[in-house]
Amino acid sequence: MMAKIAAVALAAGSMLAAAPASAQKSADTLRVYWRDQITDIDPYYNSLRTGLIVAHHAWDGLVYRDPEGFVMKPLLATAWKWIDDTTLEFELRKGVTFHNGDPFTADDVVYTVKIITDPKSGIAVPSNFTWLAGAEAVDPYRVRLKLKQPFPAALEYVSFVMPIYPMAYRERVGRDVYKREPVGAGPYRITRVDGVNQIDMERYEGYYDGSSKGRPPIKRVVIKEVTDATNEMSALLGGQADWIWQYNPDQFDSIARMPTLTALRQEAFRILHLSIDAAGRSGEKNPLTDARVRRAIFYAVDRQTFARQLVQGGARVPDAPCYFTQFGCDQSAAVHYDYDPAKAKQLLAEAGYPNGFDTEIVSANILSSWSGAVQSYLAAVGIRAKVTTLQAAAAVTRAQKGDAPLYLSSWGSYSINDVSAIIPYFFSGTPDDMARDPEVTAALKQGGSVIDPQARKTAYASAIHRITDQAYWLPISTFTTTYGISRQLNFKTFPDEMPRFFLASWK
Repeated sequence: MMAKIAAVALAAGSMLAAAPASAQKSADTLRVYWRDQITDIDPYYNSLRTGLIVAHHAWDGLVYRDPEGFVMKPLLATAWKWIDDTTLEFELRKGVTFHNGDPFTADDVVYTVKIITDPKSGIAVPSNFTWLAGAEAVDPYRVRLKLKQPFPAALEYVSFVMPIYPMAYRERVGRDVYKREPVGAGPYRITRVDGVNQIDMERYEGYYDGSSKGRPPIKRVVIKEVTDATNEMSALLGGQADWIWQYNPDQFDSIARMPTLTALRQEAFRILHLSIDAAGRSGEKNPLTDARVRRAIFYAVDRQTFARQLVQGGARVPDAPCYFTQFGCDQSAAVHYDYDPAKAKQLLAEAGYPNGFDTEIVSANILSSWSGAVQSYLAAVGIRAKVTTLQAAAAVTRAQKGDAPLYLSSWGSYSINDVSAIIPYFFSGTPDDMARDPEVTAALKQGGSVIDPQARKTAYASAIHRITDQAYWLPISTFTTTYGISRQLNFKTFPDEMPRFFLASWK
């Protein structure tokens, strides 16, 4: 099948050679295609990576984490300091306006924090803000964030997942209108969003001087949300797209040979994982509530071969449920599982399933070759898993409702270089917690509430050991994100998996 796709790609490339590759350069419009449908563009009401990408372009936060070295730089705030262990003060930039012309002040920050800390607000990822108690305006251009307890990773979250709302506009129009006609203070303003197929953005000509993001060289960005990888690839090969990503790695070399295209690859924070319904929420007499069955799954999947042959590009296999560089991600604390199908069969027999059992894998828009490989590995030891592939938002909904025995997905930690951005998301009693283990939850609470680095590491190591010993969450491989772009485009990749179109330019 991959050979057939490659052949089609090469054939399309020969047609592209005669196409006017600079057509959208002349129109100063970057055409982006991806496979996620962002049904709610309001940045706090979707958990999609693509939603976060749009947020970084149309909204600004208080600080900007420079992808070169992960250094914190000014954005809506020009300076910040710790007043005490639980108070972080920001000096705000003057002269900033939102896209509708409203001025930015401390009231907008307080308003945003009030919403994201309200348990009744229904935001998509409340776990991102469990550390935050509230905010208070000292004066119109000075604001203080109040923390529930010491939280050393606070600035990471402020920089990456805390865009600021325009209070006056959002209060006036209401949330339902706001998600259709959003306003932010970022380098691009959204001019069209239909919640299904397309998002249009245009450079905000009133964007403030001194932003660490800078003024976007490209005037317009048009994002097309397509339903599958075939449509996405066809758009790139047919000259309708200037940028795609996360396509099948088997197509990388074929794209690289195209005369009008460039193929790029970058390992990211993202981890492909298999979450297991250890709590038994997906039905009675669930075999997955038995630790022996879960360990059998761990032994059944040849992760090293999966990473090398399917993900490719230097992808690695972590033992711990987190990315290697994240603070607190102690790989040595994890229980190691080799590929051992014989051991898997033995454990299944001991658990009372010598002939295996039937189950389901809910796949969150994962490449079919990848979900098929996991399915085949499990089938080889007797676990017959039907694969149901859904768009990311629909798959998340099923998993959160407890209606996914096995959940194959990926998590990019919102690009936050701290384990607090990944392990608590899946193990803190939230709807995404498929284990519901109070021992793990307690260890994570301890790790997230102390300043001492060694104490944090010790608590997180305890959680990692318990999660892997009980085989709750199988980290299959790191992601090596693939990009296909027009040769007319200057575009740089970063390990935080945040495409910064506001830094892109035409050659």
